[in-house]
Amino acid sequence: MKTSTLAALLIVAGAAGTSYWWLQRTPAADTAAGSTPSPAGSAASGAPGTASGTRAGPQTVGIALAQQRDVPVSVEAAGSVIALDSVEIRPQTAGIVTEVAVTEGQPVRRGDLLFKLDDRAERANLEKARAQLARDKATQADIERQLARARELFEQNFIARNAVDSLQTQLDAQLAAVRASVAAVQSTEVALSNGVLKAPMSGRAGAINVVKGSLVQPGGAALVTLTQMDPIGVSFTLPEAQLGPLRKADKELAKEGGVPLVVQLPGERRGQPAVALPGHVSFIDSGVDPTTGTIRIKGKLPNTDRQLWPGQYVTTRLTLRTVKDAIVIPQAALIVRGNERTVYVVDAQGMAQMKPVQTRQPLGELVVVEGIAAGEKVIVEGKQNLRPGTPVREAAARAGKGGDRASGAAGAASAAGAASGASR
Repeated sequence: MKTSTLAALLIVAGAAGTSYWWLQRTPAADTAAGSTPSPAGSAASGAPGTASGTRAGPQTVGIALAQQRDVPVSVEAAGSVIALDSVEIRPQTAGIVTEVAVTEGQPVRRGDLLFKLDDRAERANLEKARAQLARDKATQADIERQLARARELFEQNFIARNAVDSLQTQLDAQLAAVRASVAAVQSTEVALSNGVLKAPMSGRAGAINVVKGSLVQPGGAALVTLTQMDPIGVSFTLPEAQLGPLRKADKELAKEGGVPLVVQLPGERRGQPAVALPGHVSFIDSGVDPTTGTIRIKGKLPNTDRQLWPGQYVTTRLTLRTVKDAIVIPQAALIVRGNERTVYVVDAQGMAQMKPVQTRQPLGELVVVEGIAAGEKVIVEGKQNLRPGTPVREAAARAGKGGDRASGAAGAASAAGAASGASR
């Protein structure tokens, strides 16, 4: 009896322990193994637009507003600064430099004294020429008096006609001698003036290659070079594909001074304010270079503050036309699939909707498009995980994605960018 009672108690205790262990284990094990969800959860797992089996909330995206503005259509080209006028000062007569009246880098005006040469020999020659002229004039006067008396005697029949004619011939020859002496005086005066070298134009003096006491000769090295600094020019080339638009713009803007251009100084990084140096196109070459397929262009612009220097490397931007009331969005908003261009926009219900657009003109980080209206919210960030109809939560696009810069960027297309935008 005692044995059976003990067995029964052991069986009851074992069952109770097993039940307690099972109740303690089941929640943790189910959690670790990922137990099957409830029927309600199974129904939720079939909800469209989710991958995890639960309904997701709105997706946060960065947006920018499509803006309407007048957009300048421009082309950029690398070029160099050139002087519109430059002259080398060389002596026209041999001599010793007696005075150097200019310093290196000095701005000079037209007519300013630059150099003086030893002119003692030229002055002596001038005096000699003047003396010869005076002697020839005195001889002329004497012959004229003789001719006058001979005519009186001829009228009184005291001398023959040939005596009068002979004196007339002598007078004509003397008149020619006087004219030769006058020319000799003028020639000597020119030679004397060559000893004084003055600035033929306003400009800046370059390096001076002589000092006081140097012997200079015609055909030798230039004494100094004068370079015009204001106004100044810029030279660059454009692809021949831009010739047509450039000539059209040049014709339309002829009354306004020509096609406007802006020169960007070297060292100016993109994204930073650049010094605006405006000018206009002054020359379009008469032929296209068949080797490179480019045409040479020259511009002219003021240089009052001497910010441009001849030979300097610069970037030149030409504005060929202006697109009125264009719609501008960030480049980052475009979705490219082959030849198709689309964007995601946020509708009135806060849903992402896809719209096809046509690109018309690249503008750096921005692009001119057709197919959306001004003020529409264009999704710039987070569009890679979107589907049409996805609810979204709006946030401003980060800098560099076009959102912060969209309102202030005026950007101009490069020559290559303009060509690619036209092809689209």
